[in-house]
Amino acid sequence: SFGVIADIQYADAEDGYDFSGYRRRDYRQSLNLLQNAVEAWAAERVPLAFVLQLGDSIDGLNARSGEAEGALEQVLAVLGRLAVPVHHAWGNHEFYNFSRARLVHTGLNSHPAGATASPPAGDCQAYHFSPAAQFRVIVLDTYDLSILGREPDSPRYQESLRLLREKNPNDNLNSPAGLEEPRFVEFNGGFSQGQLDWFNEVLKFSDENQEKVIVMGHLPIHPDASDRVCLAWNYEDALAVIHSHRCVVCFLAGHLHDGSYCLDSHGVHHLTLEGVIETPPESNAFGTIYVYEDKMILKGRGRISDRVMHF
Repeated sequence: SFGVIADIQYADAEDGYDFSGYRRRDYRQSLNLLQNAVEAWAAERVPLAFVLQLGDSIDGLNARSGEAEGALEQVLAVLGRLAVPVHHAWGNHEFYNFSRARLVHTGLNSHPAGATASPPAGDCQAYHFSPAAQFRVIVLDTYDLSILGREPDSPRYQESLRLLREKNPNDNLNSPAGLEEPRFVEFNGGFSQGQLDWFNEVLKFSDENQEKVIVMGHLPIHPDASDRVCLAWNYEDALAVIHSHRCVVCFLAGHLHDGSYCLDSHGVHHLTLEGVIETPPESNAFGTIYVYEDKMILKGRGRISDRVMHF
């Protein structure tokens, strides 16, 4: 079994609202909800093997107040009470606070030493690990293509900006207003060809070894497990890789704070977790997933529903 949580977005700040001005965000309370999750996981009858933190661990507000390092320390200290590894996806709020080069030297770099024989090209933060026989977890970098967290003179930044401007003529690149493909906004990102090729090779290995694979990333990659805005830019490319193999049973994502779910046409479960940041203080948003030979059972807490996912 393993724990799942998304979009904690902690900041030592007064309550606020999302960019639309309608959705309440309780920045301080999110740390308490994380503590409750950690206590519940630690009390599980059967110990967890690991926890997946699906990105946006701290809020972008921290960058403005100069509190990024301190806020991250607090979140990591709470997660550090667990006796098991925590694997982190990097989301847009990580990049509002830190450069990609800096993130590598924080506790959010959960890439296990020696876990991947041939990592993706460049500074892509994707990796995989096998916590049990015939079971593999792949962490994807959904901001490999992005203008967030990169130096403006870097080739990857320039490539990402070109793609974004081609699809989004708005002055404000965070605005999806009027776009035919509203996912092409600055707070999203995508997959480089190098990462997709690497992903394909890992899945080929898992096919050959009859493994079941769970994939995680901050951004959803299926339109039926997201709204039209919160998808990875080139989600179709990632789906095409998954659908060309037999081994993937589930894709886990965050980013869309309402959460979502679909079972796609190839039998892959796409589970987008509700975000902690928009959860009332008396509730919560985390879960434990129990893995069996033919199914996974999600025991959700608070806003997250229980679910049985057969494969």
